[in-house]
Amino acid sequence: MTQSRKEAPIVVGLSGGVDSAVAAALLVEEGHEVIGITMRLYDAQGSTAATGRCCGPRDIADARKVCDVLDIPFYVVDFADDFQDAVVDDFVDTYLRGHTPNPCIRCNQSIKFTPLLRRARQLGAETLVTGHYARIENEGGRLALKRGIDRQKDQSYFLFSMPTDELASIRFPLGSYDKEETRKIAGRFALPNASKKDSQEICFVPDGDYAGFVERAAAQRGLSLPVAGDIVTEGGDVVGRHKGVHRYTIGQRRGIGDVKLPGGGPAYVVGLDVRSNRLLVGAAGKTPAPRFAIEGVRWFIEEPSASFETMVQLRHRATPVAASVEVRGETASVQLKGDAIVAPGQAAVFYDGDTVQGGGWIV
Repeated sequence: MTQSRKEAPIVVGLSGGVDSAVAAALLVEEGHEVIGITMRLYDAQGSTAATGRCCGPRDIADARKVCDVLDIPFYVVDFADDFQDAVVDDFVDTYLRGHTPNPCIRCNQSIKFTPLLRRARQLGAETLVTGHYARIENEGGRLALKRGIDRQKDQSYFLFSMPTDELASIRFPLGSYDKEETRKIAGRFALPNASKKDSQEICFVPDGDYAGFVERAAAQRGLSLPVAGDIVTEGGDVVGRHKGVHRYTIGQRRGIGDVKLPGGGPAYVVGLDVRSNRLLVGAAGKTPAPRFAIEGVRWFIEEPSASFETMVQLRHRATPVAASVEVRGETASVQLKGDAIVAPGQAAVFYDGDTVQGGGWIV
């Protein structure tokens, strides 16, 4: 009798948080051979990112404890240099250009999947599992990326840039759970991080002071920082002074001082002009039906040949807006049919119901 082939192990990417820990626990309960891997993304010896709350030193220790409880192997892989180049430096450079970065999407694009899958395969695994709240489902013979069932925790927006050709090798067990259920499962398994709070800030800027981080990181790299300049209205009136355009994002209301528009209403940031060092303010954070361009476009559906109608989401948890999209290879032009805050540097992600069609970076 021919012996049946042993099932390949499954690698779980452990962040140190409760979500990925529960994903690993569910797989162990199903009887799979599970291996835990945590990424070291920061240089713990003095890096500006050393005290982060995802994949930092404390989180690595928490992930190790989870693996001890589940009695599974545990590995740490060092991606600190890759993370610095692809995520941290990009974060700083984007702010210095007067744009608004999204480091979580950049991390998913460059760090969390392709390099981690490579390491998983070196361990004999064929599948990588993470704790993202999203779903991968087979629809008519084609794998589709879909929103998580828990709309408050849905992370599909952050995943538009993940490798589309690797969907068959990736699983998101928590996509069909809500956060309350996840916490209950963590308690049932007595996981040591069952009550650990979710991080609310960018992992390498745990104090939330983005401007301060940009200034320190830029100084370490010998980069020039934006200086103070004029705050002007869309009509050209000077109404105040800003402290450097890297401190502001489109749609921002707070942090611009007691600036009033000529009509007396509150001022919102509606534009950043790095070349002339001006902060542009207007009467509302949203722009009526704007048209904008995106680059770095990628698709989870068959690439549209020309224009198509869709719903587009411009920020995490933002309400999708109806839009017409004209595709031009790796770029596209998007015409919104409603009001929205459009911030260069952020992602525009297209949806058909709960299904992610694709997306790109706003330029």
